[in-house]
Amino acid sequence: MYISLTPCDFVVIVLSLVHFGVPALYYLCLRLFWLGRPWGLRRDYTYTPRVSVMVPTYNEAHLIEKKLDDLYMQDYPRESLEIVVVDSASTDGTPDIVRDWSHIHGDVTIKLVTESERRGKSCALNLGLRHATGEIVIITDADSLWRDPSTLRKVVSYFGDPNVGAVSCIKVPAGELCDIERCYRQYYNVIRVGESKIHSTPIFHGELAAFRRFLLEKIGGFPTDVGADDSHTATKIALLGYRSIIPEDVVVSELIPKYGYVHWRVRRAQHLVQHFLKTLRYVKYAPKKFREILLVEAYFHLVNPWLLLTALLLDVYLAALQSVIGLILLVLYLLAHLNKTFRTWTLSQYYLIIAALRNLLNPELVWEKQVK
Repeated sequence: MYISLTPCDFVVIVLSLVHFGVPALYYLCLRLFWLGRPWGLRRDYTYTPRVSVMVPTYNEAHLIEKKLDDLYMQDYPRESLEIVVVDSASTDGTPDIVRDWSHIHGDVTIKLVTESERRGKSCALNLGLRHATGEIVIITDADSLWRDPSTLRKVVSYFGDPNVGAVSCIKVPAGELCDIERCYRQYYNVIRVGESKIHSTPIFHGELAAFRRFLLEKIGGFPTDVGADDSHTATKIALLGYRSIIPEDVVVSELIPKYGYVHWRVRRAQHLVQHFLKTLRYVKYAPKKFREILLVEAYFHLVNPWLLLTALLLDVYLAALQSVIGLILLVLYLLAHLNKTFRTWTLSQYYLIIAALRNLLNPELVWEKQVK
C-alpha cells in the first residue's frame, strides 16, 4: 500500500523531529562528553571567608525553625557565619519564632530584618544585602533543607578559585508529588552540571544560590523586574566572565507543594521565560562558551515549546481530514504518553507555553503562597 506524503505531513514530521531531537542531542552531548570531565577549578577547603546566609520569609512559621536548625548544623566556623532573615510582613508569627530561636542559639550571629509590606522576593533580598556583611552571600528558601552538614564548606570551597563568581545546587524533591518532579529533575540536573563544566549554567536555584558580594554590588544587586532573581543574577555574573556553576556534590532537598503543583510549575516557568527574554539582549557580550549555552537555553524556553504546539495542532487538523500519516502520528503521540519520561517532557513544554501567555497578563513577581 502506497501512502503519499503531503507538504503538511512533512512539516509535522520536521517540527516533531526538531522539537524532540535538538534537546535529546544536547542532553546526550552533555552527558557523554562533559558530565564526567574534571572541573578544572582550584577548590580550597581551607578557605573560610565570612558568609552571610539570607533567608527571605513570608508566613513560614511551620518551617522556619527547622530551616534555622538546618543552617545551625552546618560544619562551618561560627565566627565566619551570619544568618540574615528578611521577613516580608508575615502574619503568622514568623519573626517571633526567629527571635526566640536566636535567643537560644547565641553562638551564631542572626539578624532579623522586617518589611512593613510584602514587595516581592528580590526587594527582600536587596534589603537583606544592605545588612549582610559576608564576603560570600548565599540565598536560601525556608522550604528547603541542606541536610548534609558539609554543604556550606563544599560551596565555599569552589570560591577558592577566583574565576568562580556564583555557585548553586542540585535539587532533590521531597513531598507527596516528588515522583513527578524527580523524573523531571533526573534529566534537568545532568544539563545543569554539564553546562557548568563547559563554562556556566544560566539557571540557578533559590534553595541555595551563592554569590561573591562584590559581584552582586557590581551588577546592582538582585533584579526586581524578573521573577527568576537567582538565575538572572548568576547569568549577569557569568556575563562578566566569571563562572556560575552547579556542582554535582552540592545537593539540597526542596519541598513540593501539596496543592497547586501545576500552578507552581507554571509560575517558575514564567520567571524563566522573563529571564531569558531579558538576557537575550546581552548575549553578544557573553564569553563564547557561555554564549552558546545561553542561545541554546533561550531556544529551549522561548521557541521549542511552540514547535510542539504547532506540530500537534497541524497534526490534529490532518487527522480530521483523515490523512493516514496524520492519524498515525497522532496515535503515536498519544501512545507515547504512556511513558513517564515522555509525559514529563511534554508537560514541561505546556507549562512554558502557558507561562509565556500568563506573562502577558501577570508576571507574578509577588505570588500567592502555596502550602508545602
